[in-house]
Parts: sequence; structure tokens; C-alpha cells
Amino acid sequence: MNKILSLIEKSIYGEEYYIRLYRKLGAKIGDNCKFYNVNLDYGHAYLISIGDGTILTNCTILSHDASMHNYVKKTKVGHVNIGKNCFIGYGSIIMPNITIGDNCIIGAGSIVTKNVEQGKVVAGNPARVICNTEEFISKHKQNMNKVPVFNKYWKYKSKKEKEEESNMLTNTFGYDE
Repeated sequence: MNKILSLIEKSIYGEEYYIRLYRKLGAKIGDNCKFYNVNLDYGHAYLISIGDGTILTNCTILSHDASMHNYVKKTKVGHVNIGKNCFIGYGSIIMPNITIGDNCIIGAGSIVTKNVEQGKVVAGNPARVICNTEEFISKHKQNMNKVPVFNKYWKYKSKKEKEEESNMLTNTFGYDE
């Protein structure tokens, strides 16, 4: 078990390496950002900026589109600006020439092809506005009064605590640290 935790911790802390690498390639990445298995457009990283406190999870940020290269011998390029305190969900793709405002949530698997206004929650392919961030937070706070809420980070839970949590979530969802 300790070997597994050690490998996971290395992979998590290893993301700091990628933040430093992307900064060296010219990406502007704010303070307190968290990257989890993120792919930034390596060759055009200098066109990407990410605001403070933003979390990116297993997503791809593209600042180029080479779909026309075979036909016109040129590649479309454009800035990608992601605001402060955003969350980019697992498997999402942000296309070039996109601005995502502050305090936005991009749902898992979304393809963002249009700008996202500040404080919006979007999801889908192509991504569409679902609600604003305040409504989303309010909904989940209300849910927390109805379903199990766990107050310990997963890597600190004992086997027994994980079993108990699993049993409590048999017919519902919950919230974890």
C-alpha cells in the first residue's frame, strides 16, 4: 500500500515539474494552480495564460489548430486565456482563440469552442452554458444536507473508512475532501 501511495504522490508532485516546464516554454501560469495530467500545447505554450488558483484535470489546452495545414500550408493559432479560480474538468479540450472568464467550471469531457463568460458553468460537446457558478455552488451546498459528506482526504483514510464510505454510497452519491 505504501508503494502505491508513494507512486501517486510522485505523480501528483510531478505535476509541479510540468508547470515549471510550461512556464519555460512561455505559458503564463498564475500562483496556486494545480495541474493533474494536463497537456498544454507544447509548441505554442507562449499563447496560453492561466489565472491564479485554477485547477486543470487531465485536459488539453490547444493554442493551434492544424486541420487546414494540408490544404493551405498554414496552421491557425490563437491565444487561450483562462481566468482565476477556474476548474477545467477531466478530459476537456480547450480550443485556440478562447477566453474563459474568472470563476468558471468546465464540465468533464467538454469541448470549448466559444468564449465562456465569467462565473459560468459549461459542459458538453460543444460546451454550452448550464448555469452560473453561484447557482451550481448553491445546488451542491443544498445536496450536502441530504447526502453523506466525508471530511478526510482519500489518501489518509483507512481501509475500514473506505469500506464504510463505499457502503454509505451504495444508492446515492456524496462529497469527499
